[in-house]
Amino acid sequence: MGLGTRLFRKESLERYLQQDQRLAKTLTAKDLIALGVGAVIGTGIFILPGTIAALHSGPAITLSFMIAAVVCAVAAMCYAEFSSALPVAGSAYSYGNIIFGELIGWLLGWALFLEYMLSVAAVSTGWSAYFVSFIEGFGVHIPKAITGSFDPAHGTYINLFAVLIVTLISVLLMSGTRSSTRINNLMVTIKIGVVLLFLVVGIFYVKSSNWQPFMPFGVSGVFKGASLVFFAYLGFDCVSASAAEVKNPQKNLPIGIIGTLVICTLLYILVAFVLTGMVSYRELNVANPVAFALQVVHQNWFAGLLSLGALAGMFTMMLTMTYSSSRLVYSIGRDGLLPKMLGKIETRHQTPINSVRVVTVIIATLGGLVSLDQLTNLVNIGTLIAFFFMSIGVIPLRKRKDIPNKDGFKVPLYPWLPLLSGLLCLFMLFELPAVTWMAAGIWFILGLIIYFSYGLKHSRLND
Repeated sequence: MGLGTRLFRKESLERYLQQDQRLAKTLTAKDLIALGVGAVIGTGIFILPGTIAALHSGPAITLSFMIAAVVCAVAAMCYAEFSSALPVAGSAYSYGNIIFGELIGWLLGWALFLEYMLSVAAVSTGWSAYFVSFIEGFGVHIPKAITGSFDPAHGTYINLFAVLIVTLISVLLMSGTRSSTRINNLMVTIKIGVVLLFLVVGIFYVKSSNWQPFMPFGVSGVFKGASLVFFAYLGFDCVSASAAEVKNPQKNLPIGIIGTLVICTLLYILVAFVLTGMVSYRELNVANPVAFALQVVHQNWFAGLLSLGALAGMFTMMLTMTYSSSRLVYSIGRDGLLPKMLGKIETRHQTPINSVRVVTVIIATLGGLVSLDQLTNLVNIGTLIAFFFMSIGVIPLRKRKDIPNKDGFKVPLYPWLPLLSGLLCLFMLFELPAVTWMAAGIWFILGLIIYFSYGLKHSRLND
């Protein structure tokens, strides 16, 4: 077999289904929506609507969220079709292996590492900062040395609380999917409760005059805002990572993916609507615009609740993304492209404990010791690459007679919507700065080195 042939060998859906039978099927449509909302809505809902309204969109930020939601909806429908037709662990990595071949699958998996692990590490530092601020409000002061990444020149050595929260999440995940899902559902409920409470309180302080002018930066401002808030929706694709652990996946996975997008869109639009009605958009370019708006209307008591909502929001995002990371690593280990011990399932809890441990060590190290300020754009590039391949991948998926999806979800207006989704993803990719592309290039070169030095030799497709 020639090298070219080996690189584009396609995995068997049947083998994946057989391998993934070892995972416990416990997740319902409600659990999937909670996972999705947990991943998508973090602290951004308390920050983005205000700052982008102030700088780019004005009160028309609501339209920006609608436009971004439409763009995401097209990609979400492509993911929904894939997860319905291929209910296996590993999301875009596994889909890529089956549809495009092993090399493309590996690169998609490598891209997802950027989305999952870097985002968790970055959010863990944000959670730590919020937590330290929260407990200092009760008079508990934390030594500076344990509140930041390794930077002796500025007096910080480790972000201890970032490490601790990542470790706690890994313990929950190792206790089994059912247990961690219950915790996630509770935290999502708290987070949505805080958002709804803000809407109920804030609506009484809305002044229609604050919505004038509605579009101060013109149509271009609305679209600029849409390109920026687009990234507030990222994370819904994590739902597909759980496919092998879902009851009735053909029905529940599309509900989970599309339901996540609908709920998140409604919450974003409503928060933006109320926020810009409470305070003039001109005043919202502050670090925490929602808290600022509440202070303006003399509702300072809400500040503590907002912090609680922010902590819950970040917790659910980290839990979901860590879960997705572990299933990704499990899937790659299952295929032999990483050490096979990562593809083992612990019998008692029916979870891939080895992959959870490896993911935890990587994320905790990044969150505890490394400054991630310059790396967060890599999350976007990894996500958009996966979106692009999943969008155009619907076309060869439909042509596969060996992959039945008779009663599953199908993208409407085929093939035009998948092609449109692919083009939109390319447009967003080329909007990213050159420095991000350079960093991504280094990352993918490293991935290719690992694949050719280890993965190609140990692939189960060699058997």
